Amino acid sequence: MQIKGIPVGQLGTNCYIVTDETCGKCAVIDPGDESGLILDYLEANHLSCEVIMLTHGHHDHWLGLDGVREGTGAPAYINKKDAFLKTGPAKPMKFPADEDIRYYAEGDTIQVGSLSFSVLETPGHSSGSVCLVCENAIFSGDTLFRDSCGRTDFEDGDMNAMLRSLLRLDSLQGDYEVYPGHMEYTSLDRERAYNYYITYAKNALGKA
Repeated sequence: MQIKGIPVGQLGTNCYIVTDETCGKCAVIDPGDESGLILDYLEANHLSCEVIMLTHGHHDHWLGLDGVREGTGAPAYINKKDAFLKTGPAKPMKFPADEDIRYYAEGDTIQVGSLSFSVLETPGHSSGSVCLVCENAIFSGDTLFRDSCGRTDFEDGDMNAMLRSLLRLDSLQGDYEVYPGHMEYTSLDRERAYNYYITYAKNALGKA
């Protein structure tokens, strides 16, 4: 598995291209902007994008989606709790879905070549936030950051749900590389040891 992070957009969202090197098939996670930059990387490395996955519905994680979809023909997935149909009323902080959008939920698996991405629902930053687990990597969106976690003061945010989600990640067996939606990469063991919000979640929920 090869992981390429490309910071895109004004907020420096980490877009990830995750590739099965044996066949050149890949997934694009959170194309937050600058679709041309993402497509250029795919073309330069002769990669076939099989799927696009969104960790949640905030605009800085999907502004480049249409360009990547048009350039690759790949289907796109989001958790339904973070989407609304374009034909319905606008909902700030939600993804405007069209009829071609697909939905995934807790326990679903997305296959890309030999790579399997497992969907974990981790609400808190938004009601439909997910983490995607593939081999020894967690693509944590805006749930878990290095030394921090995602904001919960936006519409649809929930600090209690965030604490439960952090505790769930903490309870995973073994260590993982953590690839967040913004800022530096980290590891789950490091965050278990140093992340204030994980420690707080353990204490608040009686799991210390």
